Amino acid sequence: MQLSDLIYKAGIIETRGSTHLEISDVVFDSRQASDNALYVAIRGYTTDGHQYIDQAIAEGAKAVICEEIPEKAPPGITFIRVGDARKALAMVACNLYEHPSEHLKLVGVTGTNGKTTVATLLYEVFTSLGYPCGLISTNGILLAGEKLSTSHTTPDALTINRLLSQMASAGCSHVFMEVSSHALHQSRVGGLRFSGAIFTNLTQDHLDYHPSVKEYIQCKSMLFNQLPDDSFALTNLDDKNGLILVQNTAARVYTYSLRAMADFKGRMLENSFAGLHLDIDKNDVWCQLTGRFNAYNILAVYAAGRILEEEAAPLLTAISECKPPEGRFQVINGNNKVKAIVDYAHTPDALKNVLETINEIRTGNESLITVIGCGGNRDKGKRGPMAVIAASLSDKVIFTSDNPRYEAPEAIIADMEKGLDLDPSLKSKYVSITDREKAINVACVMAHDGDIVLVAGKGHEKTQEIRGEKKHFDDKTILMNLLNR
Repeated sequence: MQLSDLIYKAGIIETRGSTHLEISDVVFDSRQASDNALYVAIRGYTTDGHQYIDQAIAEGAKAVICEEIPEKAPPGITFIRVGDARKALAMVACNLYEHPSEHLKLVGVTGTNGKTTVATLLYEVFTSLGYPCGLISTNGILLAGEKLSTSHTTPDALTINRLLSQMASAGCSHVFMEVSSHALHQSRVGGLRFSGAIFTNLTQDHLDYHPSVKEYIQCKSMLFNQLPDDSFALTNLDDKNGLILVQNTAARVYTYSLRAMADFKGRMLENSFAGLHLDIDKNDVWCQLTGRFNAYNILAVYAAGRILEEEAAPLLTAISECKPPEGRFQVINGNNKVKAIVDYAHTPDALKNVLETINEIRTGNESLITVIGCGGNRDKGKRGPMAVIAASLSDKVIFTSDNPRYEAPEAIIADMEKGLDLDPSLKSKYVSITDREKAINVACVMAHDGDIVLVAGKGHEKTQEIRGEKKHFDDKTILMNLLNR
């Protein structure tokens, strides 16, 4: 593609050299540059892509997008100076793949909790209704029936547009995508045309990345601010931030609620480990998901389906057939009578929701044993509150490792233990076992017939990251082996 076409609407401030070049590839990692490539120099949080311009050129790059042109710019190389290289990369990616989002009904889902469940259920429901669909989520990418893994909730701009292009070429009509605050802040979804966006809820998370909750909220609102006027914005009216996020959108705003009058109203009739009995817009529906938080997720899926002009009856039938996404309140029953639950809960609010749900359903004659850790090199402010929530709402708690990354697991657990200083009476409830597999094993040994074991934090993940190395680790498989022993 011609460089002049690639950089259309990329926020150009200055160009040096010809833009009438044939570009073979676009990269933002200098190591991936090749002959006639366009290199985009991104200022990161640990490194600056401007430092690798010479390396990209040495690998064959003929054009460079950057925020600052080098003083000694090599001859024969075209330099394009922009105000924001991340935004420029997003537009270049859209141009490179000829704006695939314009040929799809692309629906973005954002919020602290529930993104994966809502996006996955939408994919399953619309597939059941006969539409060829795509999914981009934490649990993986579904493209024409093929599942691909992903390391980010929302991939980089080039990957997103490549996937959307493949999905459009494969005949997909709808694509459902999780949109994280990181992705919005880093302009990974810039230039995409969304047919609609859904807000689930907002609680404390990612404060290792965002300097404040206010900025976290502002990042989430960016998705709604970029919606065109013929799209929809669906927001949770029961969340105090629900209307704030959509106050500047040009889209048509719809609301859903379990507590207040809204465009789409739901009511919980029954909640059990087997599922939920709901009243949705005066229709009875039985769902295989559990908990009030999932009642909100199901209501959001129903509302989005109705906004996308699906009839209520087939929509509710499809919803009733959906199973919980992997690692989201996934109930595991072994050969013995211990009930185990695996959940991705890794924020205080998510953990509280899961534990309160279990306590609402249980009879009170059984013990609830929770295994919980906190991620390393992430928001440390969550550790104390999560420890308090786990100890307050469980009979017994085991503090253990999650993904310690480059932190010492013992230091992470120590931060969790400090949280209990606020209520010393809770300290008698917990033990610390650094090794996660041993912690799960001990929980299962402690459990008697009828007891409940919750293993929280990693959910669907199949690896554990320690010192930069990802080793195979699957909570669900470990639990199934222990319970069937």
